[in-house]
Amino acid sequence: MDRTVEGWNYRQAYEWGVARLQEAEVAEAELNARLLLEYICKTNRNTLLVHGEREVTAAEQECYVKYISEREAHKPLQYIVGVQEFMGLEFLVDENVLIPRQDTEILVEEAMRHLHDGMRILDMCTGSGCILLSLLYYSNGCTGLGVDVSEQALTVAGRNTECISKLKNDIQVEFLQSDLFGQLSPDEWEFEMIVSNPPYIQSGVIDTLMPEVRQFEPRIALDGMEDGLYFYRKIAREAKQYLAGGGALLFEIGYDQGEAVREIMAAEGFTGIEIIKDFAGLDRVAFATLSILRN
Repeated sequence: MDRTVEGWNYRQAYEWGVARLQEAEVAEAELNARLLLEYICKTNRNTLLVHGEREVTAAEQECYVKYISEREAHKPLQYIVGVQEFMGLEFLVDENVLIPRQDTEILVEEAMRHLHDGMRILDMCTGSGCILLSLLYYSNGCTGLGVDVSEQALTVAGRNTECISKLKNDIQVEFLQSDLFGQLSPDEWEFEMIVSNPPYIQSGVIDTLMPEVRQFEPRIALDGMEDGLYFYRKIAREAKQYLAGGGALLFEIGYDQGEAVREIMAAEGFTGIEIIKDFAGLDRVAFATLSILRN
């Protein structure tokens, strides 16, 4: 089907989109073509099955051609439509933040197991704010601080706060631009929980990742330096100054980093260290507590 063809119906548009994405070797071409069409036409998956003859308007066709062209170039679908679901909530995303992933929901779910009403939470490397805002949405009376080095990422987090606050109007959260703990004073801040999904991909591996990641997602949010463990060392070392006694530190980790992160946390005096696996049986979250009191 040529791009100049007019008068597409719904199924014809879908089939054209699938063919273009398959030719570009985009993974899950059928799913992507359908989701983009549904987003533009404000329909659902039943439309393709039951109402395939539905007319696609000229405006819908023009938008669909544009979006398919962007996806052909391997721009992630989430950046094209500007949203991603996470923890049952919808978050705004753009190329200044990582796309929230289902694996990261395991970090949130593990944090919620240890979260009590009224806790103070720090989200280091907050990005879109999806981790912190999810924890605040599903808890009562907790307060949060999200920290990121990227001003652009914090702009996205602020927009997400506005959206989530419309669903729950007592969200108590601040965001701060800082290179890790650089702009925080331990005399002013204390938390019962610190969570972080830091950059943890080895620098030499990034250029081997799928084009959706290496070409579009922010490298600053991916690059964990030479061995991928740089930020775990930094955060574990400095977090002790900001955690209340008995406070919890939780990291998202790479699939093969469990033992290395366990050793880092143990060396910094954390106890009760657990490595939680994802649904595929791979290392995904590191949890530990600080048993000593702050000086």
